[in-house]
Amino acid sequence: MGDTTVGDISSSDRALVEQVSRVVEQAKELQDLSASLISRTSREEDSLRQRANSLNSSIHSLRSSIRKSNLLLDSTLAEKLEEELFRARYLLNEGDAAAFLPSKSHGRFLRMFLGPINVRANRKDVQLKVKEEYNSFRDRTAYLFLFFPLLLIVLRSWIWNGCLPALPVQLYQAWLLYLYTGLALRENILRVNGSDIRPWWIYHHYFAMAMALISLTWEIERGPDCAQKQKGVLLYLKWAIMQGIAMLLQNRYQRQRLYTRIALGKAGRMDVVWGETAGVEGQLWLLCPILFILQGFEAYVGLLLLKTAFLGVISEWQVITCGILLIIMAVGNFANTVQTLVTKSRVKAKMKKGKSKQELDQGSGKHQ
Repeated sequence: MGDTTVGDISSSDRALVEQVSRVVEQAKELQDLSASLISRTSREEDSLRQRANSLNSSIHSLRSSIRKSNLLLDSTLAEKLEEELFRARYLLNEGDAAAFLPSKSHGRFLRMFLGPINVRANRKDVQLKVKEEYNSFRDRTAYLFLFFPLLLIVLRSWIWNGCLPALPVQLYQAWLLYLYTGLALRENILRVNGSDIRPWWIYHHYFAMAMALISLTWEIERGPDCAQKQKGVLLYLKWAIMQGIAMLLQNRYQRQRLYTRIALGKAGRMDVVWGETAGVEGQLWLLCPILFILQGFEAYVGLLLLKTAFLGVISEWQVITCGILLIIMAVGNFANTVQTLVTKSRVKAKMKKGKSKQELDQGSGKHQ
């Protein structure tokens, strides 16, 4: 059998060859057009990035100049200029142009889990989907955060005769490790995409991850004196129930207030409710007592674990480490909640001062 020559190709085969040739040419043409588009888009993006950085620097410079010239400028004019600059800054940071501003550092945590990839979304709608997924994850896990420890306590009383077996507790700790790792990853990604999350709440989840991981190695024994040895575990489960209630209240009430603040331009569209133990104006009278009780109980559980370790009831290193971590988280949560309250009170005082000054100016204008 010899090779097929061109003359031996039938008309139907020749048509097929021509179609294949056209497809190859179209693929090459499409590749050239795509490469040209990517090159052109890259140049345009670089130009927009330079303009966005220049505009951002100009806004900061003008705001600084206005503050320095406050004594020379008319107060009404200064406030009007500040408001105009705030609008310009809001458009720059909350619009599509925000994609061309320098992003925050990805940090070691993201690089450790995801590698050296860019998680910054260029389109605002994609960034908002990341935020919606984070809120959805918090909503789903808040109910489980309340359900799991409640189930363990009920089963301990009804079925396990006052002694918790090791496997269910370790499964719960494994779920906590997954929860806090998921929250920390999502919050780091949100920060890269412009969300205003205080660093402490992310560090709080790092500490909680470490505690959940250490708790997995904590040997839970059943015996005649297991009720005494498991006292710290039982108190931790009760604290988890209280934190679950606080998370549900926060997800329901504080997020509504955050949406209102975003609509008024007082918060960014990528901002989220801070942590499990932060307060937002509007529900502080409801949440603050719960938050402070929660933080105090968290510190009490940590001190109790340290006490049981030093008295020799349970002397494992896991008990000491978990006790120290709980105290660190309680102190950090308390300090940041107080900081939130102080910030809110300062903002309120500033708004009242500006409002009373405006009313005074209007009154003097009427008399003239």
